Amino acid sequence: MMTPAQSRAARALLEWSQEELAKAAHLGLSTIRDFEKGRRIPSHNNLLGMRTALEAAGVLFIPENGAGAGVRLAKRGGGSSGD
Repeated sequence: MMTPAQSRAARALLEWSQEELAKAAHLGLSTIRDFEKGRRIPSHNNLLGMRTALEAAGVLFIPENGAGAGVRLAKRGGGSSGD
């Protein structure tokens, strides 16, 4: 569903703190901290909440597919500003 590394990378792409992810996912800060440090795996529902919050902010999760799981930001629609 999501690895601790994917969570950290997704937050970095969004420039979110652990506190911001906790708020967006309606979870306690310790849930995010412990997961990202590999101390414990949250319940399925909590992981789903984290992933849903990150996806709502524009993160796409890339499956393993033999090359390693990852994350990236969704391409935003709009003009051709060249960013």
